[in-house]
Amino acid sequence: MKAIKIFSLIFSTAVLLNSQTLLAQDNVADTTVPVDTSWKTKAEFGVNVNQGSFSSNWTNGGVNSIALGLLFNGLAAYEKGKNSWRNDLQTQFGIVSTEDLGRRKNIDRIFFDSKYGYKITSKWSFIGNVNFQTQFAKGFNYETDADGNTISKKQSGFFAPAYLTESIGFEYKPVDYFYITFAPGAVRQTFVTDTTLYINTPDQLNYGVPIHKKIRNEVALMQVVANFDKDIAKDVNLKFRYQGFANIKTLDAIDHRLDASITAKVNRFVNVNLGVIAIFDKDQDSSVQFAQSLALGFLYTF
Repeated sequence: MKAIKIFSLIFSTAVLLNSQTLLAQDNVADTTVPVDTSWKTKAEFGVNVNQGSFSSNWTNGGVNSIALGLLFNGLAAYEKGKNSWRNDLQTQFGIVSTEDLGRRKNIDRIFFDSKYGYKITSKWSFIGNVNFQTQFAKGFNYETDADGNTISKKQSGFFAPAYLTESIGFEYKPVDYFYITFAPGAVRQTFVTDTTLYINTPDQLNYGVPIHKKIRNEVALMQVVANFDKDIAKDVNLKFRYQGFANIKTLDAIDHRLDASITAKVNRFVNVNLGVIAIFDKDQDSSVQFAQSLALGFLYTF
């Protein structure tokens, strides 16, 4: 699949860059020049597989299936004096194939966040932030016609929608594992590059983008982002990110998004992850959207 090829390219590039970094560090050591320790980097690559099969006479019911999930996360953070710069990339893609329904995706996410900070006090900073979110592959809505046949209708895709948010504001960080930012006047662009997509979106809302247009601009009275990332027990990590965006023109319909996950390490390379996403955005749907995933798989950190 195209999305899996993209993941392979990302992973190969990351490995190449990592090897080049190690080589560069060796060269620095040979010339006895001190290495700049202001940068901290981290990357994760994960794979999880779930499979089930049943004999034709299995009386308890069941459908033969196989599911594959991939993730790649990268973090590069700089901090020196009063200045800081954090870049965070998170990607996930998963497909499930069943005997009855065929192949469908079950998770799909591209998230990138870049934030510059300048410390004003020990707990408060001035920040500038750029955030981007979209998905890799097409998403479909499946319906059944009068004859019992399944009909698939495309309702999303790469850059359909995509969200780009730019903000300037203040960050309060009382402890290392938690911060909250306040950004008055944040600006967000919503992209829907497929101008025919609106036909299949809920209530033909087209994610808030005017029909037959590709972009919508919004200004927020206030954007609030809260982030938590902490080991709550030995080898157990809890993280969540909440984002609230109050469009200055529609204050009665504030957009909310919560991404949360808890990860437990089984050993060095195997972990269990429970993830939850909750979205309330009237430009997408009038009700709260909810997604949950549970995965056991391989995770390599470098």
